[in-house]
Amino acid sequence: MKIENLRLEKNGDTIAARASVTWEDNDRPRQELFFEVDATYEDSLSCNPNAFLLACAIPALHFRERRVFMEEEVCPELVDGLNTAMHWLRHWYYEPERKIVTIEARKQSQILNSDMPKRAGFFFSGGVDSFATLKSNRLNFPADHPWSIKDGLVAYGLELEDLDSFEYVTEMLKEVAPAVGIDLIPVKTNIYLEYRAEDRKDKFDFWIYKFQGAVLAALAHAFSNRLAVLSIAATFDLPYLGLWGSHPLLDPQYSSVDLRIRHDGLALSRLKKVEMIKDWDIALNNLRVCNQGKRYESGKLNCGRCEKCIRTALELLAVDRLDRCAALPYDDVTADMVRQYGDIHDDYVRSCFTDLIPALNRIGRMDLVRAVEHRMDIYDAKKKGSKTLIEKIKEFDQQNLNRHLTRLKRKLTKDGN
Repeated sequence: MKIENLRLEKNGDTIAARASVTWEDNDRPRQELFFEVDATYEDSLSCNPNAFLLACAIPALHFRERRVFMEEEVCPELVDGLNTAMHWLRHWYYEPERKIVTIEARKQSQILNSDMPKRAGFFFSGGVDSFATLKSNRLNFPADHPWSIKDGLVAYGLELEDLDSFEYVTEMLKEVAPAVGIDLIPVKTNIYLEYRAEDRKDKFDFWIYKFQGAVLAALAHAFSNRLAVLSIAATFDLPYLGLWGSHPLLDPQYSSVDLRIRHDGLALSRLKKVEMIKDWDIALNNLRVCNQGKRYESGKLNCGRCEKCIRTALELLAVDRLDRCAALPYDDVTADMVRQYGDIHDDYVRSCFTDLIPALNRIGRMDLVRAVEHRMDIYDAKKKGSKTLIEKIKEFDQQNLNRHLTRLKRKLTKDGN
């Protein structure tokens, strides 16, 4: 894979950092990757080679490219970190024989200079995780501390692929940003959109388990003129820590000498995050937990009919704040709502429901406890019985035969060709 022609292009009221990407070992089409912002942030955006390296290294590993080549200088700390991250990803998800991508680029020997003062930032989606990250930061860092968050990035091209939905959310968040003391920076990128359509067919496996931390870090590095540290909100808390594309073993590896990436909030469960913001009216009235953008109605940021909406409502109910949350369209949750919309689709959601059981018990909502337990039983049964015969053989091969069958199959296939 070659990353070439890095340049800044201004187009009317926007400016974009762009690069051309050519695949060498795949027949995938040539890509034009970009990070685009309003021209107001022209001095903040840069054509940082580290940003494009982060955008390409994990896809190169995933699609079996032998190398990532750039003529520009990249940070040796980031190169070392990416090497470690790729080893982790191979250990978790890929076969041991898969080659780690070689990064061929000149090594940066000096810190990148910028006349702008460096600031702390985070990703501000308007969700529970991001509000809790900001609240925790306000509690732990004085306002004049270098790590006191001043900037919030919100990105099109990740969870929000519909431009109208992104602009709708952005307009709502622009009203919130001054009240919480941050500058909101909307940014558009296609570094994941290039894979989203095919990833959808695989239930977003590439994004969820492998790529998301690198994408967020790449966006941050595009703003390294402005940022010194960027916080990525943790998904899992430590007791339930699972393999995930944003992970405490991965995200810090995406740092450079110019920009530190933090995996933030590992000590906080989802329920504890909700409890942290329960008395913060600006958060409760503007909470956006739902990414079903096409279901949004005028003046609302949540559909009220998806698993995330129902789960968040249960959490707010458990801390006695659902009736104060103007962002969700109900004052109570019924067992029928949980049975209809509370589908558990991964281990993270199950961990959130697990924490809800004692909390709902404490408030005497046994009807909801039974409904949640029913949902958990369905998920557990599906997970236990969902493996196909081929998946069971692969698991047996890995656990008992040291992948001998996999290697034998690969050899026979190669010989047959």
